[in-house]
Amino acid sequence: MKVITLFPFIAAVAALPATSNIAPRASIAKADGLKFNIDGVTKYYAGTNSYWIPFLTNDNDVDFIMNHLQTAGHKILRIWGFNDVKTIPGSETVYFQSFSGSSATVNTRPNGLQRLDAVVKAADKHGVKLIINFVNNWNDYGGMAAYFSACEVSTQEQWYKSTNCQAMYQNYIKAAISRHRSSTAVFAWELANEPRCKGCPTAVLTDWIRKTSDYIRSLDSDHMITLGDEGFGPADDGSYPYQFGEGLDWAANLALPNISFGTFHLYPDAWGVSNSFGNGWVTAHAKICKPCLFEEYGVTNAAQHCPVESEWQKTSLVWVICSVSPTGMAADLFWQLGDTVPSTNAKTHDDGHIIYYGSSDWKCLVDDHIKRIG
Repeated sequence: MKVITLFPFIAAVAALPATSNIAPRASIAKADGLKFNIDGVTKYYAGTNSYWIPFLTNDNDVDFIMNHLQTAGHKILRIWGFNDVKTIPGSETVYFQSFSGSSATVNTRPNGLQRLDAVVKAADKHGVKLIINFVNNWNDYGGMAAYFSACEVSTQEQWYKSTNCQAMYQNYIKAAISRHRSSTAVFAWELANEPRCKGCPTAVLTDWIRKTSDYIRSLDSDHMITLGDEGFGPADDGSYPYQFGEGLDWAANLALPNISFGTFHLYPDAWGVSNSFGNGWVTAHAKICKPCLFEEYGVTNAAQHCPVESEWQKTSLVWVICSVSPTGMAADLFWQLGDTVPSTNAKTHDDGHIIYYGSSDWKCLVDDHIKRIG
């Protein structure tokens, strides 16, 4: 792996102009060339993920955590806009959609999409922009599998192709978008979390992405649309992440007219590659992006959070500032946000990748990173 020197990067950062003290007026985020424009400012941005924040039941807890993101300088937060169940839980448990027999019912009650509303409201108050995702490839919080019985399929390949499944999925998308169609707190609508179609021809996913992104665009002509995929498929060294076995052709999907920007993830532990693989993975995507969001990344070993992940962050920034020819790296979001919920005084779930607010890892991957961005 070629070592990328950071000396030109440091000099370039030092030469960046000071930011204005005048708060920009809230507006709908957009792609501006190879970068993102948030509230009138085009630059590289930092952010994070929180699958759990829409499932909090106390508005003050949501506001408290959003304030931490604002204070830190994070501008983008990716959240789950889905929570699908096959059995309706108790009134204190949050869910967004239920399936029974051959029907799907969107939950708009206080323990349903009103929880998503609370997150959008808090984000708007604190100047945070949300990526809202509509379905999970995995079974956590229902996922595509929650649809299977209702729309009479048994595999994800069938789900992508089924007119019945897609009608249910699009009905949910319409319900969610209709609540926040005009919100400046929405950064982008996202088709799925890590969609895959193992062993499928790549045309299966590309066709589904085209149809779904076109449908979203028919509902909302303003907000950005993205896929939420892991980035599999760009040609490089032939290792697993660069192959097409999961049914994804990253470059072909990125070229679709209603996909506003590309996403890619990075988990060496799960993919069977080394941590040093990450710098080349970022670089391979940076060369193709239009722009690109380094949307999830992490290592499981807590002792490696700072030394490993900060190098990936620096590589992404090197491609922004020091590249001979400009590339489309526009933002990165680590997986994932951790905090202490004030109403319970309990820490949020630690999945091994968590970066808790105020920790030494937070200083490394948030405070120091945002200073480098400038």
